[in-house]
Formats: sequence, structure tokens, C-alpha cells
Amino acid sequence: MSEALAFDLAAYLEAERGRVNGALERAVARLRSTLPEPLAPAAAHAVLTGGKRLRPILCVAAQRACGEGVVDASYDMAAALEFIHAYSLMHDDLPCMDDADLRRGRPTPHKIFGEIPSMEAGAALIPAAALQAWWAAGELGCSPERGAAVVAELMKAAGGGGMVGGQVLDLVGEGQAHDAARLDSLHRMKTGALLCASLRVGGLAVGADEQSLDALGRYGRAVGLAFQIADDILDATSDAESLGKNPSDASLDKSTYVSLYGLDEARKRARAQVTVAKAALGEAGIDSAALISLADFIVERNR
Repeated sequence: MSEALAFDLAAYLEAERGRVNGALERAVARLRSTLPEPLAPAAAHAVLTGGKRLRPILCVAAQRACGEGVVDASYDMAAALEFIHAYSLMHDDLPCMDDADLRRGRPTPHKIFGEIPSMEAGAALIPAAALQAWWAAGELGCSPERGAAVVAELMKAAGGGGMVGGQVLDLVGEGQAHDAARLDSLHRMKTGALLCASLRVGGLAVGADEQSLDALGRYGRAVGLAFQIADDILDATSDAESLGKNPSDASLDKSTYVSLYGLDEARKRARAQVTVAKAALGEAGIDSAALISLADFIVERNR
């Protein structure tokens, strides 16, 4: 039996989530000392209330695939990715954006702490993520140059050419029917940029060569698109209680991969992106059962 077939993904995810959550607890403890009330509890709520932890898990998997092993600081580095992800969800859910009242099965931060504290706490998580990544790079023994490259990769993915730009396109696209190219472009920025950065940050942290970094980036771009297609499929086939979030993109009159292609074709396209992701690893000689299994998980998950 091959390593990939023998890989116990459920056990791996449980163990990795535990270590990621430990790193997030450490990171939030440091963050609390720098934020005034009521921003600290709002930020802590956004970061610590569950989630798949996919981005930090991918970051550590990339470190493990390109390095000689991982330590606690590897997870501290990965925590920076979750800070950015948490900020993006806080802002996505605000009344001025998607006006969501449920996320991960719980009330969204603005429903608990108010709109302004949630907006400000989300904004505070952006520089906090940069500081977290810089500090963790030092703990991992990275040179100042490598640490700066890690932070630059993270901030580029979070900015106007990445997540923020994608959020803008998503909002202005409400009520419009996007074609395939525009929908792909939107989601490569809004969802895919941070997923891609998760892989590249992990590689940069352990000094991966350019061929490996390129492969990790191609893997990340492919799984990022697969992730969004899978999200659209779940939105179309599950209810808010099952997904733990409300509202769906379809109810906000946004174009989705299901509305564009239909369910069957959307599923095919998600699987095709997984094939692209796996091929990128193979072409660079990156042998990682975890990354192969995570690519499958992205399209097979039920929430």
C-alpha cells in the first residue's frame, strides 16, 4: 500500500488542529496584552472559535515537506495565517458587507461585540499577523532576509492584489452574472491568495528552493480554486444549520460556480483542480502524503 493510501487523514487533522489551536492560544495571549477593551475579546472570539484550521495546517505541511521536521515555532508561524483568515471573516460578516449573523455555528463578532469594535479588532489582526510571522521566523532561526520574505508573502496575499481586492470584486459583483474568467479571477484573489500564501510561507520559513516554492504556489492556487468550488457546492446542497453559517452567496445574489456550471460540472472542475495540485507536487519531487490527502479533503469535506 502506498504512503498516500495508508495516510490516516482524520488522525492527522485531529493532531494538527490541536497543535495549531495551542499556537493560536499562545498568539492570542500575546495579542491581548496589546489591545484595548473591547477589541481584545472581539479579536480573541474571531480567532479561537473553531474552524477547519486549513491554512495553518497547510503551512506546517509545507514546512514538513521541504524541511527536516517541525517544532512549536512552526505552528507559531502558521498562526499568522489564521489571524489573517479570522480578520477576513470578521470583515466579510459586517453589516456593511455580507451582514452575516452566523459563522461556525455561532453568532458573528459584530452580533456580540458591536459593529465598530468588530471592524477595529479585525483591522488590528492584520499588523498582528505580520508581527506574529516575524517573531516566529526569528524563533525558527530564519535570517532577517528570510523573515522579511515571509512577512512580505503574507501581506501581499492579504492586500489589494489578493484578499482585499477579491472582497471588493465580490461586493461590487452582487447582482451580476460573472463569466468563468471573472469568477476565477475573483476567487483566486479572495479565497485562493491566502491559501496559496499558506504553502509558500511554509516553504520560505524552511528555506525551500525556487523550484519547490513555485510548485507549492501552483498547488496552492489549484486547491484555492477547488476550495471555493467546493464551498459553492456545499452552499447549494446544505442548509445554514449544517454549514454553521448564514447567509449563503446565492442568497446574496452572487455568481457561484454552481450557478455558472451546475452541480455536476462544478464537481468535475473541483476534482480537476485537485489533479493540477497533485501534479505540481510531483513535478517538483515533493513527496508529501499530507499535502496529497489535504487536496482530496478540500473537495470531499461536508462543511
